[in-house]
Amino acid sequence: MTTTQALRPPRFGLLRRRDFRLLWLGESASSLGSAVTGVALPLVAVTVLHSSAFAVSVLAAAVWLPWLLVGLPAGAWVDRLSRRRVMLVADWVSMAAFLSVPIAAMSGVLTIGQLIAVAFAAGTAKVFFATAYRAYLPSLVDGPDLLEANAKLQGSEQVANLVGPGLAGLLAQFVSALGGLVVDAVSFAVSALCLMGVKRTEVVEPRPRRRLRSEIRYGLRTVVRDPLLRGNMLYGCVANLALTGYQSLLVIFLIGDVGLSAGVTGALIAATSVGGVVGAFAARPMAARLGSARAVLLGKAGLAPLGLLIALADRGAGLVAFVVASIAIIGGIVAGNVIFAGFMQSYVPTEVMGRVTTSAQVVNFGAIPLGAMLAGTLATALSVRAALVVMLGIFALSGLILLASPLRRLRDLPATRMDT
Repeated sequence: MTTTQALRPPRFGLLRRRDFRLLWLGESASSLGSAVTGVALPLVAVTVLHSSAFAVSVLAAAVWLPWLLVGLPAGAWVDRLSRRRVMLVADWVSMAAFLSVPIAAMSGVLTIGQLIAVAFAAGTAKVFFATAYRAYLPSLVDGPDLLEANAKLQGSEQVANLVGPGLAGLLAQFVSALGGLVVDAVSFAVSALCLMGVKRTEVVEPRPRRRLRSEIRYGLRTVVRDPLLRGNMLYGCVANLALTGYQSLLVIFLIGDVGLSAGVTGALIAATSVGGVVGAFAARPMAARLGSARAVLLGKAGLAPLGLLIALADRGAGLVAFVVASIAIIGGIVAGNVIFAGFMQSYVPTEVMGRVTTSAQVVNFGAIPLGAMLAGTLATALSVRAALVVMLGIFALSGLILLASPLRRLRDLPATRMDT
């Protein structure tokens, strides 16, 4: 064997390991099902129940509301329990919730109230699953492999986001919108069965039980006091606000202002999703070549100003600029997220990972509904294109938050654990 062959990573990497392969397969199936449901659930509301636009917006809000209501206590609870057990319960709850919709529809008793309840239940399960999942991965994968693990998981998630909406449309066309919810229910069952097949034992270290409020405060304090975690959290809040506002106006902009058909609009948005796949698989090479800290800065701050080209989109060459800019900013965000997620999982002590994760995500996801409201207000007062310029301008400036953090002075993110 030559030296080059000895240094070359094994083909398929972590996928050669049974336990990680099971986790990856389960998460890939669940991501595809969730991507299908993102389209199928509002389609059920519109095509089966003939719901109003307001009811559909409430349905969308119900998915994110649990982050604000139970996000912080969820982190504390996850840190007290077996993470794999929490994930299994979340999978089974989600499966039951989504299966209830076609059953109720076939029985003739389906209502918009049930759909909203299902969205809220699934959103709550997602809070617990996502929190436990980030804390569970370091117990399954060794520290040096966390970057590869996150890249593979993010890559399959981005592929699911690319394929899922189209699959939901096909199911609605040839079966029914309810078929998409059945697919999602099955995907959660696949995820649970894969988790049950993992053999590696998770070690849950006993620790003193404090009052829930004290544990929540401890998680928040840990994030706020660490400049790297605090900077990334604040960046995520502003970036999510701006990007959510931009995305809420995108379809209206492409159809109303640019004059594209619904089919071309869908194809263009699908094409830009390729950026997420590219970003997930580019994360490791970027971190190796530039340094992990510099790669995060390039992905999240350096490429963000390209987003302003999106607001200039028009027929012809303007659409090329739209696609290129969209792929660049989506790819940069995903690459940065992959690298930073691997850093957090090796940097933050396992016993506080749940609380640290939810403390940041409550702030990040709490900005999502505000971004949509701000964009809608600006579009009404000015114009859709002007609102896009403002939102994408905010996104471009969000990178300054990272530049003001210690990240700008580092080549690589710290390899040692933080002090708590």
